[in-house]
Amino acid sequence: MRLRRNFFKQKTLTVARDLLGCFLIRKLGQKKVVAQIIETEAYCGPKDLASHAAKGRTKRTEVMFGLAGYAYVYLIYGMYYCFNIVTERENYPAAVLVRAIKIDDQTIIGPGKVCQVLKIDKTLNNVDLVKSNKLWLEKNPRFLIKKVKRFSRVNINYAKEYKDKPWRFVGE
Repeated sequence: MRLRRNFFKQKTLTVARDLLGCFLIRKLGQKKVVAQIIETEAYCGPKDLASHAAKGRTKRTEVMFGLAGYAYVYLIYGMYYCFNIVTERENYPAAVLVRAIKIDDQTIIGPGKVCQVLKIDKTLNNVDLVKSNKLWLEKNPRFLIKKVKRFSRVNINYAKEYKDKPWRFVGE
C-alpha cells in the first residue's frame, strides 16, 4: 500500500519510527528497485540545531518548509547525496533522513550509499513522493519491524543540546 500524505503529516519522530520496515521504491526505466528501510534519523523543526532549517529558510531548505511527503535531496562533502522526507505541517521545517536499507538480502548502511544504490540525486529534490512514478514509499503489513532501537544521531557534534537526542531509529 502506497503511503499517503497523512502518513507524512504526523510528528517527525513518529514518521521516523514508522518508516522502519516500509519500502522505498525507485523506478529506473522499466525496472523497479525495491529497498526496505531499516534506519532513519529525525530532524525536528527550526530549533533543532542539527537541521539545515536551523539557519532559516534558504533556497536549499525551501522544500523543508513545504508539504509533507516531498523529497529533500542534498549533496554533502561535494560527492554524496542524502535523501530525506519532509514531515509535519507546512512552514514547519522537519524531515526524516533515510540512513540504511536492505535490498536483495544486502544491507546498505549510510545515507550516501543508499542514494548511490537507488540512483537518487538532486533531480529528485522536491519530488512529491505521494504522486511520483519515479520514487515512492509503500507499507506491507507482512514486513513490519518487530523491534526498534533508538540512538543519538550521527556526525552532529556541533548541534549542542540537540546532539544527544535519541532521534535515530534502527529496526530489527
